Amino acid sequence: MSAATEIVQVVVTITGIGVAAQVVADRLQIPSVLFLVVAGVVVGPEGVGLVRPAVFGDALPAIVGLSVAIIVFEGAFHIHVDRLREAPRETLRLVTVGAFASLVGTAAVVRYVLGGTWGVALLVGSLLVATGPTVITPIMNIVPVRERVATTLETEGVVNDVTAAILALVMFEYVLLGSSGLPTLVRTFAVRLSLGVAVGCIVATLVWYLLSHVSLSTENAPQNARLITLVAALSAYGLAETAAAATGIAGALGSEAGIAAVAAAGFVLGNVPLPYRDQIEQFKGDLTLLVLSFVFITLASLLTLDDLAALGLRGFVAVVAIAALVRPALVLLCTVGDRFTTAERLYISAIGPRGIIPASVATLFALELRPENPGAATILVGTVFLVIFATVVIEGGLARHIAQALNVIPMRAIIVGGGRVGRALAERLEDRGEEVLVVESDEAVIERLRREGFSVKRGDGTDREVLEAVGAGNAKVIAAATADDDVNLLIGQLARNTFGVETVVARVNSPDNVDAFENLDIEAISSGMSIAWSMDNVIERPGIARWMTELDREGDVQEVEVTTDSIVDETVAELQDELPDDCHLALITRDGNNRLPHPEDRIERGDHLTFIGRKAAVRDALDYCETDGR
Repeated sequence: MSAATEIVQVVVTITGIGVAAQVVADRLQIPSVLFLVVAGVVVGPEGVGLVRPAVFGDALPAIVGLSVAIIVFEGAFHIHVDRLREAPRETLRLVTVGAFASLVGTAAVVRYVLGGTWGVALLVGSLLVATGPTVITPIMNIVPVRERVATTLETEGVVNDVTAAILALVMFEYVLLGSSGLPTLVRTFAVRLSLGVAVGCIVATLVWYLLSHVSLSTENAPQNARLITLVAALSAYGLAETAAAATGIAGALGSEAGIAAVAAAGFVLGNVPLPYRDQIEQFKGDLTLLVLSFVFITLASLLTLDDLAALGLRGFVAVVAIAALVRPALVLLCTVGDRFTTAERLYISAIGPRGIIPASVATLFALELRPENPGAATILVGTVFLVIFATVVIEGGLARHIAQALNVIPMRAIIVGGGRVGRALAERLEDRGEEVLVVESDEAVIERLRREGFSVKRGDGTDREVLEAVGAGNAKVIAAATADDDVNLLIGQLARNTFGVETVVARVNSPDNVDAFENLDIEAISSGMSIAWSMDNVIERPGIARWMTELDREGDVQEVEVTTDSIVDETVAELQDELPDDCHLALITRDGNNRLPHPEDRIERGDHLTFIGRKAAVRDALDYCETDGR
């Protein structure tokens, strides 16, 4: 078989397996990386031999480098500044103190458990600093945790991918290739990182100006925008690598300044207004899937079972120590404070899967090391891939179950439609402390909502898979707030019949359609009637209207079900004495019937109590009723 024919066979095999892995992963809600790694071993020389990386010759490192550049660019493109405000202190600690703790802790495990030299131990520790976005993002897409948790994990993944790539290469040269002195190590790391960031920012600025201020062909403008963005990622990588070589700071395997460049370019372009953003993101997502398939399958095919078997039981102990001791310790250290609950801190501790950067860089290092130091190569590749296998299988495969066990999946209020009505509803619900997520398909609306600080997911709210991905199965409320009654009706049907959501409310734009919603047990809010009622209140009941307006600004009305024993059988008078001064019990709902409370009435289990008063006082009353009166 000719080399050209074999290359075609390898590319077709990898592409087909990559698409199949993605389909299966979506069906099972498990990160596709797991299937890609396993498939790489099966089709590689250790398996059936369909994929032989040797066919790419000396070009393999360059191909892997460009592929990783596209993957990192795509991950950084999705990190938005507004989302970073959800957990700024904790994220900063994780990518600084946490990264250092991971390096030292992992190195200690490799040194004392596996018996490697300190040089090899530090090299493995550098690589395993990374918790890749290629694994974290799929997990966050299927486990709808709070936005602050998802943002922290995704940002840690993107930043630490870059840190690990550069740090590992500098460590490789310092420890194993004989670079001189610790000052040289620190200086080289800082210079490569700074050079990459500078190049990435310059490229991103030029691309933003080109897309925003230069007229593209009207007919092919979206296609041109996609291609320009792709070229930007590759150019940032290539220019940074070339600049590093020209300035003499590139090492034996390249400088990895290119990784820093594509991360910076992706982040900048992801946070500036871009035309055709939706088409760009869809194109990048599809391209990244193919590139990810190539890299993981190709690198996994280089793995030999002897590398894993050589570690034996010590390898298992090392993996457990790295994933179950080092990771939780550094996360609990870095997330001290009141921003995360204890359960959320434990969940972040449990989700630290490694991905593309450790796999790719470790494989390239092993190729360099194996001729002269096969023992070091075995420890390096075996440890890294064992950690990847274990963390992807356990943490990726059980991510939803872990979240459910720790109860970190919030009972969300999901609003479909981010227009005027949806945005106003989201603002009111968030003001009352609800966990709100808006589902919207229009890119301009999404950008505006994100700028205003709302949590938004792009997607079609009439698609069952989209609703499932945003946590409809665990939602306490789904509100259909679009301007299309047919769309709202379909959303309401899915919420009620498919996901069994307790409270489903829909905006009804035409009064004639109200009956259709009510027949499906959907709370219908007629836009026209709502305005008419408000105007009638101002005309006929001005005092009530003014009071309701004041209440909306400074007060609150909330309902809670009595499920605790301590307030059961209390009289209304006794309960009122225990409530804050600015809160009053306004209504008791029992067996579907509403009644005004009398002082001698007794509270029964299952009653719904409606409180009215100042916002803080009402929240204190709810907390009192929901925590056994303590």
